Amino acid sequence: MPIRLVFWNLAQKMLLHFLSNGNCEATRLLVLCKKTMNHKKVLLTGITGFLGSHTAIQLLNKGYQVTGTLRDPRRINSIREIIAQHTPGVHNLTIEVADLNDAHIWKKLAQNMDYIQHIASPFPRQLPKQENDLILPAQKGTLNILRAASEAEVKRVVMVSSLAAVVYGKSKKELSQVFTENDWTDETNKQDTTPYMRSKTFAEKAAWEYLRQHACGLELTTVLPGAILGPVLEEDFGTSANIVVSILNGSLPAMPKISFDLIDVRSVAALLIQAMETAQSANKRYIASAGCLTFAQIAKILKQQYPDRKISTRELPNFATKIFSVFEKNLKPILIDLGVKRKTDISKANNELNWQPLSVKEAILACAQSAIQHKIVK
Repeated sequence: MPIRLVFWNLAQKMLLHFLSNGNCEATRLLVLCKKTMNHKKVLLTGITGFLGSHTAIQLLNKGYQVTGTLRDPRRINSIREIIAQHTPGVHNLTIEVADLNDAHIWKKLAQNMDYIQHIASPFPRQLPKQENDLILPAQKGTLNILRAASEAEVKRVVMVSSLAAVVYGKSKKELSQVFTENDWTDETNKQDTTPYMRSKTFAEKAAWEYLRQHACGLELTTVLPGAILGPVLEEDFGTSANIVVSILNGSLPAMPKISFDLIDVRSVAALLIQAMETAQSANKRYIASAGCLTFAQIAKILKQQYPDRKISTRELPNFATKIFSVFEKNLKPILIDLGVKRKTDISKANNELNWQPLSVKEAILACAQSAIQHKIVK
């Protein structure tokens, strides 16, 4: 046995002895010792994003060495400072500038990595005029990551896809069923998809097709979240947080009849890491949702928590929502769900990985509290 492990085992026994006597300092030291033993390296794309920053924090808290990527070099110092506020492990964080379309940089960054968390992907607050502005970068970026991972012999890539790659492009008859990870969005049905939904579907399908064509030993796991809420860490917040922000700031005079699956960002980050660490999750898809709520139900939770705010819980007729979306651009990407109920089975991640997401109420209230704290909502 290597001498380092001999000393580690001896130190662990001594710490456990103190732990049995209720020594709090020993608890802290044991955590620190475990962290120092974890030298595994993770490349994480999109570290400035809502989900990317939370995932980086959780990885650093577990002792991983994280290389996070971003596109804008001006964000390096600010995102490091934000992450440092939430983890003592920021010394294990390296930040690199990289564009998803640059195949060369990913081959360089993937070297000596154990895992890749591919989180970066465009999610617009407004629909683009040209859908290829979303579809082509998402697809090309995903393939660049997978090729680099394969060449560098990375063990596993965990990719953030979306529930949008599962439950759309459906006929009225199909909408009566409960959707699972075995289902796919039909990207050819443009009546029931948006460019964003098609981009997520194209990108994930391209990833699985790459694995089928290249028997390279690389493992892939995809995580498919619903609308991601939870605590925002800065003023540059996640797109889904607009759901809560628009209700809190009164920009919605009444609630559209739209429902969607919700999930706390901290729970998605935890699932990404569990999907990375767990052997049985290799080459599988996992839906990430804690349940489905309507706009009105979210508004009622916020009104109960903030009774002094002018929060409407009335529902708009569908025709009025369509008219209102002309002025409230944030509504346009989700009009496709107007009056439509999409049912999902959210049990797979729980059953296979013992994943326990935070409640939808906790996700909503944490998002609201942080939006107020960061003065996103006055």
